[in-house]
Amino acid sequence: MQGFQNHFLIAMPALDDPMFKRSVTYVCEHNADGAMGIVVNHPLNVKVADLLEQLEIAYDAKSPVAGRNVCAGGPVQSDRGFVLHTAKAGYHSSMDLENGLMVTTSKDILIDLTTDRAPDKFILALGYAGWTAGQLEQEIIDNSWLVIPAENHIIFDLTHAEKWQSATATIGIKPWQLTNEAGHA
Repeated sequence: MQGFQNHFLIAMPALDDPMFKRSVTYVCEHNADGAMGIVVNHPLNVKVADLLEQLEIAYDAKSPVAGRNVCAGGPVQSDRGFVLHTAKAGYHSSMDLENGLMVTTSKDILIDLTTDRAPDKFILALGYAGWTAGQLEQEIIDNSWLVIPAENHIIFDLTHAEKWQSATATIGIKPWQLTNEAGHA
C-alpha cells in the first residue's frame, strides 16, 4: 500500500463538496485502517480568541495569535480542536508526525497558544477529515485528489487563500491546468 502520511491532498476542480472545495489537506496518518488529515486552508469566521473565550481559557488579547482565524479541519468531530504544529514536547495528547510536526488535541496546548510557550508555528482547526480503509485510495483513483509531498511552509507561512495554488505550483502545475478527467484506464 502506498502511504500518504506527510502528504497534501489537493482538491481537484471537480470536487465541489463545500468542506473540501479548493482545499489542501495535510495527511497526519494513513494505514490499512484508513486515513486522518486536517484541512489547512479553510478559515472559519471564528478567531482563536473567540474559541478560547468560549472554552473559558484565559488568553492574551494583545497577542497576534488571538486574531488568527480557526480553520475548518474537516467534517469529523467538528466540535473538537486539533492543533497542527511544529514539534514541541510536553503536551498531554500529542501525536508525533513526520517532518518535525505534531498534532495535539489536549487543552494544555490551548492554554499556551497566546503565550511565549506556544509552538513556533501552528494551525488551530475544528474537526478533521477521515477516511475508512480503502476510501482515500478510491477517491484518488476517482480523480478527487492530487497527492504531493507536504511542505511545512505551505501549512504555516502562506495565507489561507494562497495555499491551494501554491501547493499545485510545487509540482509545476497551475490550477487552470487541472482537469476533471482522470488520466488512467
